[in-house]
Amino acid sequence: MNELLRRLLFLPPQASTLAADVDGLHYFVIITTMLGATAVGVAGLYFSLKYRRRRRPLIAHVPQGPTPSGAKLEIAIVVGLFSLFVLWWVIGFRQYLALRIAPEDAIPVYVTAKQWMWKFAYPDGGHSVATLYVPVGRPVKVILTSRDVVHSFYVPAFRVKQDAVPGRYTTAWFEVKQPGAYPIFCAEYCGNSHSTMRGEVVALSPEDWARWVNASFPEVRRPRAPVNIEPGSVDLFDPREPTSMAREGARLAGEHGCLRCHSVDGTPYIGPTWAGLWNARVPLADGTEITADVAYLTESIAEPARRQHKGFALVMPSYAGRIPPGDVSAILEYIRSLSRAPATPPAPEPVAPIDFRPPASPAEEPRP
Repeated sequence: MNELLRRLLFLPPQASTLAADVDGLHYFVIITTMLGATAVGVAGLYFSLKYRRRRRPLIAHVPQGPTPSGAKLEIAIVVGLFSLFVLWWVIGFRQYLALRIAPEDAIPVYVTAKQWMWKFAYPDGGHSVATLYVPVGRPVKVILTSRDVVHSFYVPAFRVKQDAVPGRYTTAWFEVKQPGAYPIFCAEYCGNSHSTMRGEVVALSPEDWARWVNASFPEVRRPRAPVNIEPGSVDLFDPREPTSMAREGARLAGEHGCLRCHSVDGTPYIGPTWAGLWNARVPLADGTEITADVAYLTESIAEPARRQHKGFALVMPSYAGRIPPGDVSAILEYIRSLSRAPATPPAPEPVAPIDFRPPASPAEEPRP
């Protein structure tokens, strides 16, 4: 029945684990509304035939006001329609939570949208353009942002559609059921070449995924970025040595001055320590608590005054627009790595001291 309805409604294949549940609600709504429309049409046809105009007027007693049976019928219809609305809302809300809350073991992939392409950055340092490589049978969490305007990450086969907003991070997740290539579209008009902003998700078997991660699978080897690239963005760098997104985040945290106020080993300092911060419960100054997830951490970087950490003075300035989205993604991955056990988090690379002394004049140079 599921396959029959999918074909009748011209829906794409159900390639993710949540696609069948989303389609189930879709079938429920469509069938119910079609049955209701059919009932209204049949009733209209019946009354049109029964009370059609005749040559001789139909003399009948017309009751004044609603009858008891008619009032009961109206109440039953109103209650039934309201109950359907509540039922659909409850089912849809549960599906919304299921789509928004990714499993703990989900593989994070940072997605940057820009006119008119998709860029993907993986935690191990790999990156690709237009093609997202994922394993079959493992949940994948996409963390989306945009460099220019609002875009929308849409994979019809997965029943996943999530906006990518400039200066903010939104998340979605999926788990592919079988290997294959699935198209990615932008579902939000973003400019003249909006229709060309396409990509694809390439789902690999566990064996092929392991080979791709080890960069030994030539058919799907990671593409490399051009040499003349702008610095300071993790989704554009082309490492000359094996690296990882967390190690790049450690370097960027030092460059942007984050480590001047935040420790990475639990030592109390000016700001909260990053050790064990990822997904921890954070007490706020207003007496509430919040989970230190991607949304809270990115908000704390852009607008630290919105939710002040209890016990720390509000001395951190706003970094909105001052740290590129790719750098923020790498720093978040570094914070996440500090919560992994028993792996040792990558340490920030030391920065060579800068000599501010003016160069010596020729007269002051020592003679040979």
